[in-house]
Amino acid sequence: MDAAKLAQEIAKRMDRSKTPIPVGISNRHCHLTEEHFKILFGASAEPKKIKDIKQPGFWAADEVIEVKGPKGSIKKVRLVAPYRANTQIELAWTDAHAIGVKPPVRESGDVKGSAGALLIGPAGQVEIKEGVIIALRHVHFAPAEAAALGIKSGEMLRLRCGTGGGRSTVFEDCIARVSDKYSLELHLDTDESYAAGVKNGDNAYIV
Repeated sequence: MDAAKLAQEIAKRMDRSKTPIPVGISNRHCHLTEEHFKILFGASAEPKKIKDIKQPGFWAADEVIEVKGPKGSIKKVRLVAPYRANTQIELAWTDAHAIGVKPPVRESGDVKGSAGALLIGPAGQVEIKEGVIIALRHVHFAPAEAAALGIKSGEMLRLRCGTGGGRSTVFEDCIARVSDKYSLELHLDTDESYAAGVKNGDNAYIV
């Protein structure tokens, strides 16, 4: 790399490192197809909104399910709506270990060949052969936010979290996800947030 390109790369990295990226902690949750929702909650039921979440168009629902594996179950796994094309259960590694399932680390939506589980609702049960994952760390960007930082969808980023709290941690393999349906936010699961000592609304920085 020649001197001009090196200087340009350094300047880009410095600009990126100055932009605070809010952290969103993703607790264990589920996304359900309409078919599975109706089995679990009843043919006439519809998801009831509790509150919007930061990503536009998505919301936390009142409904919760039990997720059962070979060694136990996790109760009150909350539904994030609206309906999905494929049912997906997102767990932290400690959740998965506790119930004896071995989900792969995947991007949201990539459930083919992932782990299965028994889903239990107030009106019925569904056994899924795949759909349980540990979410790949990711950063949501609106197109303008990504363009301002020179970031492309699918780019792998490194982000530092927890600075000043005694548990500063640099997370590798954070995939950039760019869409006009997104708003700037780093998503970590509960295991990751505990490791770095961060909470919802704290800031992370690209390094």
